[in-house]
Amino acid sequence: MITRGETTRVRRVCVAAWGGAAVSWELSTPGMLVPSLATCAAFLLPATGCALHIRRGLLAELRRSQEIAGAAQRALLRPLPGRIGGLALAAAQLSASRGAAVGGDLYEAVPTAHGIRVVIGDVRGHGLPAPGAAAAVLGAFREAAYDEPSLGGVLRRMERALGRHVRDRARAEHPSACPAEPESPAAEEFVTVLLLQIAENGTLRALNCGHPWPYLIRPAPVPEPCAAGSRGSAPDPAPQRPAGLGPEPGTGERSPQRATDVRPLGGETLPPLGVVPLPPALRAHVCGELRPGETLFLHTDGAEDARDPAGRFFPLRSVLAQAPLTPARLVAGVHAALLRHTGGRLADDVALLVLRNDRH
Repeated sequence: MITRGETTRVRRVCVAAWGGAAVSWELSTPGMLVPSLATCAAFLLPATGCALHIRRGLLAELRRSQEIAGAAQRALLRPLPGRIGGLALAAAQLSASRGAAVGGDLYEAVPTAHGIRVVIGDVRGHGLPAPGAAAAVLGAFREAAYDEPSLGGVLRRMERALGRHVRDRARAEHPSACPAEPESPAAEEFVTVLLLQIAENGTLRALNCGHPWPYLIRPAPVPEPCAAGSRGSAPDPAPQRPAGLGPEPGTGERSPQRATDVRPLGGETLPPLGVVPLPPALRAHVCGELRPGETLFLHTDGAEDARDPAGRFFPLRSVLAQAPLTPARLVAGVHAALLRHTGGRLADDVALLVLRNDRH
């Protein structure tokens, strides 16, 4: 993809080359200095026009490339609806590759007859080579989530889809290998995956293949008003709002609730897909409960592994404890805090998915 910096460099090289050639020719030719300089200026004007024309063409190509990358990303990670079966949702993804809109992270949430099924995953590596494996795994989930009665069946079909993708890549890289499976970098491709099933009563069942466990966020209890306040007593001071994580002062919006309990879910963890075959028996286990008003925060390891210039890890859990519990604001606030922490330079792709139980 052509970046703006590359466009600027090409333009400068064209102008410098044309101008240098013109000046060298005129100064090496015997004659008066003033007419020579005038001739140089006459040469430089067409060079400037040529450089501007090249710049417009490169910028148009850059815009087309960005539109294509955006369309590919939207086809891979379709925008999630704001609400599914009584759950409020929000999600976002950041690519670590500069100028790229695609990456190796994946997520999806679909309503099925077995409950709301959610997947989040992370392909080994990041950037442009990763979306192929992400598309294979995500496509298998979108089809199997509706058909398979168990999460184990969904995960097994995702494993088979990843295996087919790896074999196809290996054959494409080594077309002369015939029926034998070639040794290829594609054979090392694997994906961490977390499958969740949210029942109508909020029960969470999970199958985890090497992926970070999500955080369960419980809102702060609403304080009861004082029964009798002394006349002339000053009101309690308003809580401090972390920068970028709450509503702006003077907007008239109510201050969002704060989380008092942020804890990670846990359970048995299998190896990532593609490392070793799945065990013959796959049984999803209950890993918690998403009660009304509670929020589930899913993420890829690029969030917790992000470091600042001093090498300190991103304090995701403490940021979640201070962030607003509205799903969209929670995603936006964590993304803003993550970019501030890293100075805008991510070392890995990051995907965030938030679900809040609005059922009564």
